Amino acid sequence: MKHTILAALMLSAFAAHAENSPKFDPQHLSQDVKVLSSDEFEGRGPNTIGETKTVTYLINQFKAAGLQPGGDMVKGKRNWTQDVPLGRFEIQGPVTLSVSDGKQSQTYTQGEQMAVRAAQNGKKRVDFDKAPLVFVGYGVTAPERKWDDFKGMDLKGKLAVVLINDPDFETGQGDFGGKAMTYYGRWTYKYEEMARRGALGTIIVHETAPASYGWATVKNSNTNVQYDIVRKDPTQAHAPVEAWIQRDAAVDLFKRAGLDFDALKKQAQTRDFKPQVLTGVTMSGHFAVDARVIKSKNVVAIRTGSEHPDQTVIYSAHWDHLGVGLPDAKGDKIYNGAVDNGTGTAALLELARAYGKAPAPKRSVVFLAVTAEEKGLLGSEYYAANPLYPLATTVGMLNMDALSPYGPARNFTISGSAKLDVLDMMVAKAKQWNLTYSPDPLPEAGHFFRSDHFPMAKRGVPAVSFGSGEDWVEGGVAAGRKAEESYTTNNYHQPSDEWSAQWPFTGMARDLELLYSVGRDMADSNAWPNWSQDSEFRTVRDQTADKRK
Repeated sequence: MKHTILAALMLSAFAAHAENSPKFDPQHLSQDVKVLSSDEFEGRGPNTIGETKTVTYLINQFKAAGLQPGGDMVKGKRNWTQDVPLGRFEIQGPVTLSVSDGKQSQTYTQGEQMAVRAAQNGKKRVDFDKAPLVFVGYGVTAPERKWDDFKGMDLKGKLAVVLINDPDFETGQGDFGGKAMTYYGRWTYKYEEMARRGALGTIIVHETAPASYGWATVKNSNTNVQYDIVRKDPTQAHAPVEAWIQRDAAVDLFKRAGLDFDALKKQAQTRDFKPQVLTGVTMSGHFAVDARVIKSKNVVAIRTGSEHPDQTVIYSAHWDHLGVGLPDAKGDKIYNGAVDNGTGTAALLELARAYGKAPAPKRSVVFLAVTAEEKGLLGSEYYAANPLYPLATTVGMLNMDALSPYGPARNFTISGSAKLDVLDMMVAKAKQWNLTYSPDPLPEAGHFFRSDHFPMAKRGVPAVSFGSGEDWVEGGVAAGRKAEESYTTNNYHQPSDEWSAQWPFTGMARDLELLYSVGRDMADSNAWPNWSQDSEFRTVRDQTADKRK
């Protein structure tokens, strides 16, 4: 109830902009997508000729829109870009893994019983012998929910065995939103939390339902090249060992220690759970890592605020795609990325043009085109870790990724499920276009954590990733869903994600009126939107409240 009242007050603090929201040109959107996803841009892979062409195109468009450079400060002046150094990590040679219970040892095969990632802690080798194993339940420390799975357990030198998703995923009700995944359920959180606690490593038990994907996905994603931003101290974010284990192999390890996996899993779904050492069971492992640094760029433009230039509203989209890769059945090996994310990048440029023509907003508006989303949200992660504008005085962020190039829908959505004032503002504002909000139909899949707004969200900045609706004005839900499913099956992350002259872009043009209006309201207001009281991101936001007085 408190959140509802606060949201109502927040909404009243914003002026109604729909009636004077600018119109957006579908032809501009189509042209930008056509250029960005042309073969000439070679799939926009980071650190390639495709990046050079993309960055040049974006800068020229931002300049033409009348915006100013908003990137790195060099000799007292802003550049158009932010340099993004990326770490590239690859296992060299064989991965040797074995487990022992004192009586007998068993050899594991990389990709079969376990999938071990290339270490991202900066070390060239990972070597450990007879490391003890500790089951830490879901591996969650959530003070706002009075939840602590660790109970003072020292993890130094130990491998932490942890469950995927949240403690209430299986029961469907509890302190973590039931089926909807919180950040505590995401594998990235598990790795980060164990690194913070000084563990030798994290071993996540794979189960298909709570992970939302099968072992093949885990194997393919974790046994290939890994990327990360270049960190000042990578050991704070990455323990030496980051791995997944097949459920059956984990059950066997528990059994060897005289423990019942299913019984302990049930205990882990309660606050009273205590970590359990797998007595007598140890693991050994040895592998080499090739670590190197590649360079990429975020492109940043700004419309400086007239009254509060030090307060910022951010629009964002990732410019990168997969570059050149394996050929498809037709021999095409350029992964053009028209929908993903030529559409979001085109939307960013059209919004920039609208702000360039309109009177200056009271707060500054930043247009952030980020790199390396396809490698794990790395351009946005780098910006959030090295912000060009302070996060404490960043009002909010509206991200755009893989928008529909078709006609208008009666609804819109966001990636994942979250409760925050920015979404409430968007829902209220959308009524002026007779648009309704449809929640993510699969909140348990963790889509909230898979888009570029998320690195900002986890640092407390109110942020959402806008999604096109599927209830089309022409054809209804049936037509919208059919197009979505067809894209996912036939074009997503495939060379066939190419621009089409048949795409009208009229739905995007209409949705940009809403996105402009919400961003403009934030930029012309003195209000500071926040997360709901029970959000896992509220605490970190409130820590900087004194900077927003």
